[in-house]
Amino acid sequence: MARILCIGDIMLDVIAFVPPALNYGEDTPSTIVTRGGGAGANVASWAKSAGAESFLIARVGDDPAGVAVIAELDALGVQHSQRAVPELSTGVVVILVDPTGERTMIPDSGANAGLTIADLPNLSDFDAAYISGYSLLNPLSRDGVLEMITEIRAKSIPIFFDPTTIGGMAHVELHTIHGWLSLMDTLLMNEEESFYLTSENEIESALASLLKFSPTAVIKRGSFGAVGKNRSGVYFSAPAKETVAIDTTGAGDSFAGGFIAQFLINQELSACIEAGLTQAALCVAIAGARPQVTTEI
Repeated sequence: MARILCIGDIMLDVIAFVPPALNYGEDTPSTIVTRGGGAGANVASWAKSAGAESFLIARVGDDPAGVAVIAELDALGVQHSQRAVPELSTGVVVILVDPTGERTMIPDSGANAGLTIADLPNLSDFDAAYISGYSLLNPLSRDGVLEMITEIRAKSIPIFFDPTTIGGMAHVELHTIHGWLSLMDTLLMNEEESFYLTSENEIESALASLLKFSPTAVIKRGSFGAVGKNRSGVYFSAPAKETVAIDTTGAGDSFAGGFIAQFLINQELSACIEAGLTQAALCVAIAGARPQVTTEI
């Protein structure tokens, strides 16, 4: 079975479903749930759900939150390095979800910071690699992850990269991020991120600019679906799958998991995008960023 290496973060998500208006400085009654999160862990989970084997490189703290999020990965069947870092806390993100399902995230990376080349497993059994932009945006992990990328490229393993949020990218010079893009085989990002990275304001132009860095580029468009193009001239656009969106947390990660899992079966761009959209529809229909399991957090 195809095996995907996922490099990135694992988090405890604290999700608050809030009303349209917050009572700033006062109480605002809401429904709050806790789930496992983190882009790397989410992609690994959805790739496994889509039929691929996945292995996560990430770190947790030596604390109850770390035990809980690792237990959830085990329940999902995701393999992992299971590295608990003493004296550090597991990463946590507070997520505010409004009545439309849109989310705002407030993250603390915690033990995720500090990945090194020593965290990289033997690459002989892997068919693809996913890299979360959070791991490169974090200055404490950047050098280690760049070393990992060098090793992965040396093995000719295709790399899929999501640069993540504009808020995170704003702290790194654009030419540095462009250098990272050129190391990847497929770029996966949302519409706003594509405009930020290319200084374009139209999707077709953004795709053309992204293809200067990488052989394949895919832009996720939320409720409008996704569009992608490669240097061979293959272009494909598809609408989102019909679903009732409850929480959009992890939608992009689930898309990536489905896309990469399908790529290892059928590399046609259309099939990969459709598979990604299918997983994204499953994700937004539930609370949290992972497939549902019986394990409680």
